[in-house]
Amino acid sequence: MATSPSTGPQVVHFGVYEADLRAGELLKQGFRIRLREQSFQVLAILLEHHGDVVTREELSKRLWPNGTFVDFEQGLNAAVNRLREALGDSPENPRFIETLARRGYRFIASLAASPVGRIQSLAVLPLENLSRDPEQEYFAEGLTEALITTLAKIGALRVVSRTTAMHYKGVHRPLPEIARELNVDAIVEGTVQRSGARVCISAQLVHALTDNHLWAETYDRDLGDVLALQSEVAQAIAREVQVKVTPQEQAHLAQVHPVDPEAFEAYLKGRYHWNRRSREGLGKAIQYFQQAIAKDSTYAAAYAGLADCHSALAAWGFASAGEGCGKAKELAQKALEIDDSSAEAHASLAYATMFDHGFAAAEREFERSIELNPRYATAHEWYGFYLASMGRYEESYTELQRAIRLDPHSSIIHTILGYVYLVSRRYEQAIAQFAKTIELDDTFAQAHFYLGLAYMYKSMHEPALAAMQKGFQLAHSSSFLLTWLGEAYAAAGYADEAQKILEQLNEISKELYVTPYFVARIYAALGKKDEALTWLETAYPERAPFMIYLKIDPRFDDLRSDPRFQDLLRRMNFPS
Repeated sequence: MATSPSTGPQVVHFGVYEADLRAGELLKQGFRIRLREQSFQVLAILLEHHGDVVTREELSKRLWPNGTFVDFEQGLNAAVNRLREALGDSPENPRFIETLARRGYRFIASLAASPVGRIQSLAVLPLENLSRDPEQEYFAEGLTEALITTLAKIGALRVVSRTTAMHYKGVHRPLPEIARELNVDAIVEGTVQRSGARVCISAQLVHALTDNHLWAETYDRDLGDVLALQSEVAQAIAREVQVKVTPQEQAHLAQVHPVDPEAFEAYLKGRYHWNRRSREGLGKAIQYFQQAIAKDSTYAAAYAGLADCHSALAAWGFASAGEGCGKAKELAQKALEIDDSSAEAHASLAYATMFDHGFAAAEREFERSIELNPRYATAHEWYGFYLASMGRYEESYTELQRAIRLDPHSSIIHTILGYVYLVSRRYEQAIAQFAKTIELDDTFAQAHFYLGLAYMYKSMHEPALAAMQKGFQLAHSSSFLLTWLGEAYAAAGYADEAQKILEQLNEISKELYVTPYFVARIYAALGKKDEALTWLETAYPERAPFMIYLKIDPRFDDLRSDPRFQDLLRRMNFPS
């Protein structure tokens, strides 16, 4: 869109800002921002050439046409810096003005020339539970997540992820302020009330810059029609914001599977507990997903959710390969038999297949999932994890950065990025990333444990033990994380403490699954190479999920030259 004072719109909107080119004013939500003339001129010129590079020479000539200013370089730098300060922008992470080294500048933000402007991004705030019954929170959260998922199928619309949106649950602040924090053009907010087999949803679309209500509607339907209702709401919003919906996206929105009301309710409860990311939550999620499938054997989303639960049991060391990944693969394949267009089901199959050592097949499924839904953050997260496990670190960083852009408040995605720094031996960056994750959510146990690992590999043993013990407390004494604590004691030279944990694990293994891979890590930290290799050989035939770390795990660096370890790597058949 070309914008100039003479031929284009006189008022241009971008984000929460408004530039009145005729009056020479920069406004933010109606308030004038003090801006020197040269800085405003830079803004006007960049808006003229929106999306194109404007060279430093061209800017200097336009600002000082008579050559009256001696130090053009210093003057231009000062004007651009003042403009960036006014916009809250930075050269390192530009939202508005991008610097092209030794060339010039480019205005990169989306523009809108009308008071309402084009809406290209939105956030769905958590629907308010009008029943005030805490037992119904799962229902409000589930409908919020479902609406986000449906809207995210529209490729031309950027939709803030569920994890990020949930940070605003119960928050009562001006919508323009929330929109500015989330960097979106519009907000969807609303309420939900459940009464027996009926559900009433009220939703409204609010333009972020003006706080104008663009659309509002109330729906009163049978619970069995709620999936069709989600599609109807999403299509109404798409029409209102006038975003382009492709024929394929239209078909996906219109494709609604009728669902048994009790199955849908069980599914929502399963998602609610799955999102808690705890062992107890996984157990409850499995029960509810199974209930949903028992009520409706053609409910693809319930199969995919159950698959993710079984994969998580294996990935977090709570279950053997057969109980975890084996079941997960079968469930994900069943989901795809019902709906092959489900990006979530393809990602579920990829994740389970990866932990079951089917590396090439897993990569194909990850790529298919992302092809179907490029904005599915979990697919990028898991694919990034897969790439790191194959030693493809740079590709892994790229995928995880994409996942974070899609879901910036996700503790698990931030933790996985730190893990990739860890296994690529970038320990300082790993420590910084885990600290950032803990700042985001200091109750997330895995971030504390991984921070402990990073300290441990830096031989900072006391901070390592402190971080591990904190994580162990938060995880309520998880047997899986107990193995990490044993490794930390061993690495710090507390051999007796490590041996006690090995004895505890032996007792625990009589009732619960204990992965031999992590027992091997404790022995490796104790310097007992033969015992470590013996436990790795035990892990191999049972296809222990953690064996996918073998190629990159820093703990086994001292074993890599051993022919027995080399033979084990060869048998794992990692892609070259």
